Amino acid sequence: MQVASATNGWINTIDSEKPEIIAKAQNLIINNIYCTLSTCSPAGEPWASPVFFAYDEHWYIYWSSAIVSQHSQNIYHNSGRVAIAIFNSSVAQGSAEGVYLSGAAAEINADDIEKTMKLLEKRANKQLNRTVADYLHDSPRRIYQFQPQQVWLTGNRLAVGNQLVDTKIKISLSSFLNSKPHL
Repeated sequence: MQVASATNGWINTIDSEKPEIIAKAQNLIINNIYCTLSTCSPAGEPWASPVFFAYDEHWYIYWSSAIVSQHSQNIYHNSGRVAIAIFNSSVAQGSAEGVYLSGAAAEINADDIEKTMKLLEKRANKQLNRTVADYLHDSPRRIYQFQPQQVWLTGNRLAVGNQLVDTKIKISLSSFLNSKPHL
């Protein structure tokens, strides 16, 4: 376990299992309906997309996108490697908190579409007027699932000389995943 420092990339691992840290990360997911989905092409070209998302009891994240969109194509052609940032962009400069996740994304199975549509509808707080068929066969859209493999939370800003350095808290994945959300 280490405190955040220049030698470890300003990553705090001492607080990785604290319930209040895990709750803060989970509350960012619960209280924000858009995430920034970051993907990369096989050639190394980065792409970031804001997407409306829902989550389930395992903290998996779901969204609907066009198959031909850049981020979807990057998922298909880059082994599903994805990073996600979730934060409230309306707070004052210097006071933002965010949760950062990296992991794997893929299309969901046809058998899971109806259940996932219900999560998305609940999150949108309205009927989405789509059917399971809208995500199958020659439909232009699919529903995707992201499974977190690493999680970080914005840490304290540390004074280094006359500058402030942003830190992150690396959260224990098992502690994060085993703390169930309020759906």
